Amino acid sequence: MTGTSTGTPLSGVLPIAPTPFLDNGDLDLEGMRRVLDCMIDQGVDGICILANYSEQFALTDSERQTLLELSTAHVAGSVPVIATISHFSTRIAAERARQSASAGAAMVMMMPPYHGVGLRADEDGMLEHFQHVAEAGRLPIMVQDAPLAGVPLSVQFLVRLARTIPLVRYFKIEVPGTANKLRALIAAGGDAIEGPFDGEEGITLLADLDAGATGTMTSALYPDLVKPIVEAHREGRREEARAAYARLLPLINFENRQCGLRATKTVMMEGGVIRSDHVRHPQMPLPRETRNELMELVREARPLALTWGK
Repeated sequence: MTGTSTGTPLSGVLPIAPTPFLDNGDLDLEGMRRVLDCMIDQGVDGICILANYSEQFALTDSERQTLLELSTAHVAGSVPVIATISHFSTRIAAERARQSASAGAAMVMMMPPYHGVGLRADEDGMLEHFQHVAEAGRLPIMVQDAPLAGVPLSVQFLVRLARTIPLVRYFKIEVPGTANKLRALIAAGGDAIEGPFDGEEGITLLADLDAGATGTMTSALYPDLVKPIVEAHREGRREEARAAYARLLPLINFENRQCGLRATKTVMMEGGVIRSDHVRHPQMPLPRETRNELMELVREARPLALTWGK
């Protein structure tokens, strides 16, 4: 179920788009367009670009801008586009927010400022960081609360952000104990928490939906199989949602624990969506044995990505 910043809050399934490369490591721009088309055909409620599962950490600034402009222009409002803009520098994050707004993104997503495990801002500094970004982009902001940043974000601080900065309304929670944190966040924040989401490929999706999550940000491997779970749960058909989730969970678990971002590329190449499953060094391709196990699970689940381009 989609929404807008001026009407119904954005909810549902907002997967992360992979960034396809050619075998030589160059951006595959035609492949990017095909990824976006496939995701729209998967029935997604929005598309998130330039995230960690998009290999944002392996992209140059000019490549980021190319992908931002290509994606927003190609999607052309069919579904909302969420642009990830995380950066330690407030100035750079704010400029990325401006660029995202100019390109037509519907929302930005960002982690708190961090660099490695020891360089981070205190809570006042983080609040100012988000405030400057909000003023620069004037777009709704999704706060990504993820272990990768190594920055603890308490429920009290997240509520403070939401109540201090009106554009901070969405929260992607993907930490240990996600369901409990979502439940506490919703209870403490009330109407200020417009979009409580989970991530981590939906590995705790059912518990998170039970806790009040209104959507999920999975990979682009199987959003067409996740959306019926979210919709059934929202409509009160929890047993149907539970059964569908149980069927999909072995694949979710394997992707999350064994493959990471490489799984979507592997399946999309197999399904003719993209030409190459290349990941930029120092990441390495999936080992053959892992790929074979992944494909066994994927053939059982039969997501659209496996057949879209054939």
